[in-house]
Amino acid sequence: MTAATDPKFRIALVGCGNMANTWVDYALQREDAELVALVDLNEATAQALAEKHHLSGVPIFNDVSAAIGASGANVVFDVTVPDAHEAVTVAALKAGCNVFGEKPLAAGMAQARHMVTAAAQSGRTYAVMQNRRYLPQMHAFRDLVRGSIGTPGFTTANFFIGAHFGGFRDAMDSPLLLDMAIHTFDQARFILGADPVSVYCQEFNPPGSWYAGGAAAVCIFEFEGGQVFSYNGSWCAEGAPTSWEAEWRVMGSAGAAIWDGTNAPYAEVVADAGQQGFLRDFRRVEAEMSHSGPGPEGHFGCLDEMFAALDENRRPETDCTDNIKSLGMVFGAVESARRGKKVMLGETHKELK
Repeated sequence: MTAATDPKFRIALVGCGNMANTWVDYALQREDAELVALVDLNEATAQALAEKHHLSGVPIFNDVSAAIGASGANVVFDVTVPDAHEAVTVAALKAGCNVFGEKPLAAGMAQARHMVTAAAQSGRTYAVMQNRRYLPQMHAFRDLVRGSIGTPGFTTANFFIGAHFGGFRDAMDSPLLLDMAIHTFDQARFILGADPVSVYCQEFNPPGSWYAGGAAAVCIFEFEGGQVFSYNGSWCAEGAPTSWEAEWRVMGSAGAAIWDGTNAPYAEVVADAGQQGFLRDFRRVEAEMSHSGPGPEGHFGCLDEMFAALDENRRPETDCTDNIKSLGMVFGAVESARRGKKVMLGETHKELK
């Protein structure tokens, strides 16, 4: 970061674990921003982060409100664990800060609704990290889906990875749905430009799983207009792994768009709408990668958009009012699996924590 006499964005980083490194790297390359406080319940964790990034002059706190009051921060990076997001975000909003937080928005829907309400009442921004949206292949795939295959009607995403994390994920009740599936669910909303209205989910733990909870799930979401999105996922799938971005097929009225989650996507569309016969001929449409990228990829791309939204006095793309819909897909799927029945996502879900 180039030093500034009066930086526009004064950032308090809350949560100084491993993920915080990416957020610090981003802040340090912005000429209009300065890290003014580090906050962590474990002072040694914050000190280690400060030493790694040469932040010896940045004060360390164990309370977000105290950090904001002492440092004059106007932006909070919330990189804490999901259970802490509600307390950190609400306190930061009440103190007059905009908040950019790691996914998921909250550890439950009741907390999420409280946070969205707090953001509205404060007049400040609360945006959530959804780094998968900021990949050039993702934008190219979205463009194919919306511009080349007619009206989308059936979307599938397959996610199969054998992830040996160890630690808390191995003991979670629903490790795939609660810790990972929101990425794919948010991708579906982004690709289709639509929101789901219902979900049916079967969650289970396949043979050989090293997870205590259900590490696999099949979800059927109905989207607005009758579109169907099918998710098949496993976090204990050994052999032939998919991309972390999943494998995608979107079938439309005039063709299909394909993305393996890694390489450039493509579409195959009906070559001649008037052709007769049992099977039609198709022509291949290549993605226009040179025009699809939003700028920096991943976390940096998402953070760029968040700060641009502040500059332009608008809601960011991953604002909490939008992201709660992706979170609702997660907890709707969990509730459906628990009930063994279809769940309408417009319901209040009062039973959810």
